[in-house]
Amino acid sequence: MYLFAKLLHVVAVILFLGNIITGLFWKFHAERAKDPKSIAEVFDGIIRSDRLFTLPGSIFIVAAGFWTAMIGGFPILGTGWILWSIVLFSISGVIFTLRIVPLQRSIRALAREGAASGQFDWPRYRALAHAWDVWGLAAMLTPVAAVVLMVLKPALPAL
Repeated sequence: MYLFAKLLHVVAVILFLGNIITGLFWKFHAERAKDPKSIAEVFDGIIRSDRLFTLPGSIFIVAAGFWTAMIGGFPILGTGWILWSIVLFSISGVIFTLRIVPLQRSIRALAREGAASGQFDWPRYRALAHAWDVWGLAAMLTPVAAVVLMVLKPALPAL
């Protein structure tokens, strides 16, 4: 049962991180086209894939992770690498909710307006896109760091 729970946890992490990285790829690809309609479509897709993969993936990561720890006899808050992985994953969730989601909606709205009017506010887009890149990097690196902790299992302080 432990290995099955661990498998579910690892698959959820792969889908979660894969979706985030794929979103970055498509965003940079759309920017190269310099077409607001393409940018709007890409952000439609990113927002939709977040609803279909990122959010459910995060739920499965947490549920399968807790289940795995319980089956394996690991005290969740008493095992440093688990505790700090949860902290990092939580930071990623806060960044995603408070920064990434509003930026994605703003970028999509700006791109839709530009596609409809034929006049795109590139300086505003670049400012929003830069903020999305910075916050997106933080939201991506924190769960990647959590993966490193989960694999290497370093001796870290716990509660």
